[in-house]
Amino acid sequence: MSDETTPICSAKGCRTAAVWVLAWNNPKLHTPERRKTWLACDDHREHLSQFLGVRGFLKDVVTLSEWESRPSEG
Repeated sequence: MSDETTPICSAKGCRTAAVWVLAWNNPKLHTPERRKTWLACDDHREHLSQFLGVRGFLKDVVTLSEWESRPSEG
């Protein structure tokens, strides 16, 4: 069960708790080190990864807990 503080999957219409972080950037819009993020549940991780991957945007896929434990930049 999720609440307002539980990160949810970025897939359209999905309300499942997120397990994965898909870090990406659009090289036409963002500097190389910039990372935007989508969150994914287990069921949508592959679909969202493929969507970003075919466009050359996907940079990294890690668990949400790993992402949250990284030192913050800036």
